Amino acid sequence: MTESPIMAPLRALFIRELKIGQRIGGGGPLGVVFFLILVTLTPIAVGPDLALLAKIAPAMLWIGALLACLLGLDRLFQADFEDGSLDLFLLSGTPLELIVLTKCLAHWALTGLPLVAAAPFFGLMLALPANELGSLTLSLLAGTPALTLIGAIGAALTVSLRRGGLLLSVLILPLCVPVLIFGTAAAGAAPGSMIPFATPFLIECALTLFALVGAPIAAAAALRQMSE
Repeated sequence: MTESPIMAPLRALFIRELKIGQRIGGGGPLGVVFFLILVTLTPIAVGPDLALLAKIAPAMLWIGALLACLLGLDRLFQADFEDGSLDLFLLSGTPLELIVLTKCLAHWALTGLPLVAAAPFFGLMLALPANELGSLTLSLLAGTPALTLIGAIGAALTVSLRRGGLLLSVLILPLCVPVLIFGTAAAGAAPGSMIPFATPFLIECALTLFALVGAPIAAAAALRQMSE
């Protein structure tokens, strides 16, 4: 079966991004270590009260996931801008929006997916009840792609800046607040709780779908503007 002329370069780009991300570091292992440091420091900051730790665990884990997802986002398009690859992307027959989406998918596979896999273990470290671990994992699985997609907009806007990491964080953090709010609400929803799991989880899924459609378009428009 012949591969689509659009899918072939996107698949090659996805594999390339994975190889580059693994080679330069700052991906999954570093994000998980950062996540672990935050989880380890939280009991030191709030004390050994297990009830309090369990109460704040969803919020702390989501904040850790947000900060870990920011790692390496400033380099999402910067290397392509500096070595001229971005100009080739613009001149190619592949839509730039699909290229942006492919790069976001590779970044999420390197950073967000390992965090989702490690979240249940870190939840146990923060005394999160076992019946809430599934809610936590599903909320991160549904919400972390939105964080990467929103971050791609900031990365595109700061692509021409050598040290745009701080500016990128300032630009995208307000946009990430809704994902953080509903992700925390879904992660903390346990059977029999006042807030059902489905309500914040479905809103979070809707935010991710909205980011999936809108973020590549916005990031591609910013990249075209920067290249002019």
